[in-house]
Amino acid sequence: MSRESAQALRWWEELRHPERGDRGALARLRRASSVLDAATEPATIELCRKLGVGEEKLERVALIAAVLAHVRDNEPTVKMARQLGQHEANPQGMMSWLRFRRLVQAETADEQLTQFRRAIALAKQKANIGDLAESLLNWTEARRRGWIYAYHDAGQAQPNDIQTNDIKAGEPQS
Repeated sequence: MSRESAQALRWWEELRHPERGDRGALARLRRASSVLDAATEPATIELCRKLGVGEEKLERVALIAAVLAHVRDNEPTVKMARQLGQHEANPQGMMSWLRFRRLVQAETADEQLTQFRRAIALAKQKANIGDLAESLLNWTEARRRGWIYAYHDAGQAQPNDIQTNDIKAGEPQS
């Protein structure tokens, strides 16, 4: 688990703590209508501090805070994309391929907020907090591709897994 993942998990646990937590902040983050709305919450700024990031990452951290506010149970053994995806136990997947496609294609932080909240709802409010936080903080093209592979349980499949022993460089293929 990365440092960011561990700090996000600690923040989430502190916010949800039955005695010392901040149920009001959780409720406000759940109701946030936009990422900017979530960014104004003091709990979001606290998450920025824990993650060690400045204002340049405030939008990403506000997205994390608003999404994690919907998670009720940490599921540390399964990556979020894998949890949503198709596999033997659930051939249809928790999230349809069409919805998953919308999730990975969401461009703006507000679009991502909507899609990830739907994903959490479909996952019955269970998620791998560390994986989700790390993914949202660094939502790059490479990360999106990783999520697609995980959704389809493609494992470590690589293009070089294809048998090419019979093909020699420079020879025409029939």
